[in-house]
Amino acid sequence: MKQYQFSYYRYCILVLLGSLVFACKKDDNAVHFDNNSVNFVVADNFNLSAFNAALRVSNMDKELKTGKGPYTLLAPSDDAFSKAGYPSVVKILSERAAIISNIAYYHVLDGKYELDKLPFLFNQELKTRKGKVYATHWVKGADTVLTLNGARVLTQNLPASNGLIQVLDRVMTPYVHDKIVDAINADASISIFARAIKRSAVLSDKVNQGPYTIFAPTNAAMAQMGFTSIQEIEKIGVAELKQVVNYHIVRDRRFVYDYILSTGNTNVSKQTMLDGNNVQIRLIPNANSPGAFSGIALRGLGNTSDVLLQKQDILTGDGVLHIVDQCLRITQ
Repeated sequence: MKQYQFSYYRYCILVLLGSLVFACKKDDNAVHFDNNSVNFVVADNFNLSAFNAALRVSNMDKELKTGKGPYTLLAPSDDAFSKAGYPSVVKILSERAAIISNIAYYHVLDGKYELDKLPFLFNQELKTRKGKVYATHWVKGADTVLTLNGARVLTQNLPASNGLIQVLDRVMTPYVHDKIVDAINADASISIFARAIKRSAVLSDKVNQGPYTIFAPTNAAMAQMGFTSIQEIEKIGVAELKQVVNYHIVRDRRFVYDYILSTGNTNVSKQTMLDGNNVQIRLIPNANSPGAFSGIALRGLGNTSDVLLQKQDILTGDGVLHIVDQCLRITQ
């Protein structure tokens, strides 16, 4: 009887050991997920639900879940997505997958980028999965400010096991045009200025290679200057036309936030244009946030009222395009 009990107990022990070995082997073949990887940190942040949805739509979440990285995610806040026309996760999920994928990939960097450790410079080039972005590390008063394509970094260097997360106040758009002149030609609202650019040949001059910042007047603004149609552009002398065009171009890449950062306590600065003349840049206070600014207003030497931006920070491969509601005038 004792021998029987001993054999039974030995059998039970062997079965138990076999089960443990099998379980260990099965566990060895299982895929382990790190709950602190960048995509899980995004998913756990209530303010990044829209970006989390974008990562899922693009299937980037699968790579970020298991990849060693490191990765740096440039994550727009939910409010940023709302301002970009995506007020809810449902809106993102109902959008064309290709559009959302382009956005998601444009906001992912391969590598670990602590933006606050970049040199104190404007618009340093970084490469994302979908193209170039331009990072600025600057000091404004008592604050150290970080921007990407003119979008401000709200929260920096959120840690994850395989990278970092930078939270932005705006959704960045991958640029479509390598040349700023192509972006101008593609917008029907500035077609008269586009013709002036072409006929003056300013941007085709080998001496004037980019990057550029261009303040392009609308067709209505050009009409106020007497250029009511493309035909009127053909009538004016090239030298006079160049004078008009050159006063709307900066030989550098400047987003709106670059002016906000570089302007002193007077909230007014001067920008030298391609022709050597200056334009006054005035910061527009943000009524909802004392001490902050919502944008900029411009005045040429001959303007008697503020020139305002209708569209801003349109990125191209060789510069930044802003569209304005008046022409910049050298004389009244």
